[in-house]
Amino acid sequence: MKTGKDHINQLRDGRKVYVNGALVEDVIEHSAYRNAIRSVARLYDFQAAPDQQERMTFVSPTSGERVNRCWQLARSYEELVQRRDAIVSWAEQTYGFIGRSPDHVASCLAGMVIGIDVFERHSPERAGALRDYFTYVRDNDLFVTYTIINPQADRSKAASEQPDEFLVASICDEDAEGITIKGAKMLGTGTIMANEVLVTSIQPLRPGEESYAFTAAVPLAQKGVKILSRKSYEEASMSEFDNPMSTHFDENDAVLYFDEVKIPWARVFTVRDTDMCRAQWHDAPTHVMQNYQSQIRLSVKLRFLLGLARKIAEVNGIIGFPPVVEKLGLLSAQATMVEAMMHGMEAAGGLRGEYYVPNRRMLYSALVLTQTLYPEVIHTLRDLSGGGMIMLPSSVADFADPDLAAYIGKTQRSPAVGSKDRVKIFKLAWDAVGSEFASRHLQYEMFYSAPTYGTRGHAFRTTDWDAATGMVDGLLASYDLPAGSIQEKD
Repeated sequence: MKTGKDHINQLRDGRKVYVNGALVEDVIEHSAYRNAIRSVARLYDFQAAPDQQERMTFVSPTSGERVNRCWQLARSYEELVQRRDAIVSWAEQTYGFIGRSPDHVASCLAGMVIGIDVFERHSPERAGALRDYFTYVRDNDLFVTYTIINPQADRSKAASEQPDEFLVASICDEDAEGITIKGAKMLGTGTIMANEVLVTSIQPLRPGEESYAFTAAVPLAQKGVKILSRKSYEEASMSEFDNPMSTHFDENDAVLYFDEVKIPWARVFTVRDTDMCRAQWHDAPTHVMQNYQSQIRLSVKLRFLLGLARKIAEVNGIIGFPPVVEKLGLLSAQATMVEAMMHGMEAAGGLRGEYYVPNRRMLYSALVLTQTLYPEVIHTLRDLSGGGMIMLPSSVADFADPDLAAYIGKTQRSPAVGSKDRVKIFKLAWDAVGSEFASRHLQYEMFYSAPTYGTRGHAFRTTDWDAATGMVDGLLASYDLPAGSIQEKD
């Protein structure tokens, strides 16, 4: 069974990561990534613990070894719930703050394999490659991330209309061995600590853009893969005491540039088919499975923020104020709603072939609601905190000075905890709500699934409008103008 040590050793592969103007020599020990990498490694140690193995893993049908349940293709409601319990347990290890954990793209790949018939219609050979790849990453319990969005550039123009033909990753060569791609993709969340990356497009492509229409898997150490990291919030953290979230859970994001990267056919799952780039997400249950995982993870995150909100109220001595009770009650209802919708989409799910999948309509309703819900939750925590998250000692170093420590004891007062614990709670609150790390999470939760017009469009398309309007039509048909009324002629 894969352990944290195994994962760390796998990342010593010579991948090309660039940050702060330099090539990173060792991502494992670099100050920008070392703690986040170890947070992911602890997920594998958690699943390998003797008391967690049954909950977190299942026996691979091909290797006979135990692997994470995120690779399990549920054949019943009960198995889907069992798989969800494992995802919840992993999310609890990071308090829901690692959004692109290994179970996210594993869920995406599971959706593709559940909808393998969609790929077979495209190409039996490519479908076979997908099946084999899924078996490979499952049996090795690999961490796969993805890059599925184009660089923003000029958003008024399509990929093929950009001034640089290879701004967006596209096929620049093809031969008997495979394809070669050149260009960029984003957001690359988690690429620095993942094993492989799935490269494709979730944005609509049109006829004439076939060179951009491919789906392929690439090891992150592959020659020509350049990982252009954003600023590391982990590296900018003052200390664990000052930034407890940033220090450990900055999964990082990156632009990936593919500098003529050769991909063998065994790792190419769609090629030069613009409609297939759409179908792989929406005709297969891929988009449903990946966002179902995200809703499970978000439910854990909201539970953490709910607990933090109550702590803030207790520390400030306002827990008994009726307006505060009202705010906490609303926050509790919002967190519970997300959990209830998760249970609902499972209970209302159904079989797709031999596999059980969540209800698509309920999933998209949850995406629409949570996209606007998360900013509301963050605002509530800000409201409860007031100036408490701002008026804090500059850093943990202030506690080392006896005079400053005495002043901290005098000024950081609470009816519930001592001065050190008051500072500790509000430092945590700021890192979860207001720091650069927290602001990135706000942006992530608002846009990871799509802009609002995208998620609401999915909800529109999956609504049973006939059932809704049929009720209206039935009522309209049940009455008319009274007898003898003058009716307008057609």
